[in-house]
Amino acid sequence: MNAYLEIIRPGNAIMAVIAVVLIAIIGKNYNFPIILGAITVFLATGGGNVINDYFDYKIDAINKPERPIPSGRISLKSAYTYASLLFIIAVILGIILSYLIDNFIPALIVALSSLLMYYYGHTLKKVALIGNIAISFLTGLCFIFAGVIIAADTGLFEIVTISAYLGFFAFVMTMAREIVKDMEDIEGDKVEEAKTFPINYGLKKSSYLAGFLMILASVLSPILYFNQIFSFYYIIILSIAIITFFYGAYIILKDQTPESCKKASKLVKIGIMIVFIAFAIGSF
Repeated sequence: MNAYLEIIRPGNAIMAVIAVVLIAIIGKNYNFPIILGAITVFLATGGGNVINDYFDYKIDAINKPERPIPSGRISLKSAYTYASLLFIIAVILGIILSYLIDNFIPALIVALSSLLMYYYGHTLKKVALIGNIAISFLTGLCFIFAGVIIAADTGLFEIVTISAYLGFFAFVMTMAREIVKDMEDIEGDKVEEAKTFPINYGLKKSSYLAGFLMILASVLSPILYFNQIFSFYYIIILSIAIITFFYGAYIILKDQTPESCKKASKLVKIGIMIVFIAFAIGSF
């Protein structure tokens, strides 16, 4: 894969775009503003991933030396310029989007999110829980961003409430994965003297928090069906995700080795993808 494509982590960026697409499906809106919103989210998320790798190059040299910067395929200067360009284009698109729907909120969300992603990579990532909360908040915000676009474009204002519901669950699920990822990366984070939750409080307590969040997401997620936001199809698909989350919680609570953390992280990611599918199918 081309290094400049790899460094934006397209899979991760597409996951953010999927949040926008899901709200579009639920709101049955496929107009140009929501398409432009999806492109904006992809570019901003890509910029966030690049700037994160820029600040994390020393940690990645230990934990993930195959990544573009530590492997020498992209220089630090080029990575910084690339991230800046992605952020600038995303903000410009956000401004155009706000102009199209006559609402300043999307542009404000894009600008503030870009600043938060930069600050996360520079500072917040190394602060226990605060960095995890920041990245989880940004994930949930993708849903709200899409909801605001559709509401402003069509007048379907209840979509904002629905997007907030989905954003909350995305926040909880992402928090669980962020804690597990910090457990997985603990050795590299120690070298950089980061103050992540696993470093400050240990792997065992971290497993309790991550396991609790996985179980919390599993227990609360059926509410979206009982609140009549999604159809019964949602529950059917969701049950697979719940099993995945519970298995991930079992693995991380039983054993906190790097191998177990990596496996649990993958399970949470798979679970999140299944939940997204449940959101889409449940909207029909």
